[in-house]
Amino acid sequence: MDTRHFVGNFPPECSLDRADVEGDPDVARLTGASNPWVEVLPRSPLEGDRENLFPLHGSRRSTHVRLNIYPDGGVARLRLFGEVLPDWQGLVRAGGEVDLACVANGGLVVAASDMFFGSRHNLILPDRPRDMSDGWETRRRRGPGHDWAIVRLGRTGSIRRVEVDTAHFKGNAPGSCSIDVARAGPAADPAAPGLTWNELLPRTPLLPHTLHRFEGELADAGEATHARLNIFPDGGVSRLRLFGRMRS
Repeated sequence: MDTRHFVGNFPPECSLDRADVEGDPDVARLTGASNPWVEVLPRSPLEGDRENLFPLHGSRRSTHVRLNIYPDGGVARLRLFGEVLPDWQGLVRAGGEVDLACVANGGLVVAASDMFFGSRHNLILPDRPRDMSDGWETRRRRGPGHDWAIVRLGRTGSIRRVEVDTAHFKGNAPGSCSIDVARAGPAADPAAPGLTWNELLPRTPLLPHTLHRFEGELADAGEATHARLNIFPDGGVSRLRLFGRMRS
């Protein structure tokens, strides 16, 4: 709960409730007699003109939150940090291919070799990139090797189609890329040596400011929980999309 710039008019206290309500409920349903709210943060003191951090416990899926302030005042930002838990049953029923890497479907970029100019988490955002700052970009390499990013897929699945987008990277896109996949347990460290990686996409040239689509080039690498994008030698990639079928 960020009360930045609210010095004399911030709320002295706040609390937070959560709810798990399917569909697109209106305000009347959320505030009606069938109370869906469960308290996750009891009434707690706030300080003005600062970022107030509160740990929350529990891993229940939530679709809505309700911020309560006492008695009134100003809050600049409310930020809720956690993991995306999609409606997997609905996605499975819908059938077809799903972007298993997308953050909206539970994907998470768990590690990257470098992100000097752009965060690794930008790689799997669902929308189109706005500019270079909205992608993943590494610094220029001065020695051997190459850069990489590892994505934990939202759900175990077989990847059938890949998109590597270098939009907005015109003079600093990687010269080529490859993709490997692995199947690992929930406690495994995918960046640690010893994990078996299978090649999904062999090293392939990339063009600047281009959406690259790969399908026939992909090997049958089996079901995967993680994917590793390798870029040679460095540079910027705006989006990575890994389409596949989920294991039901």
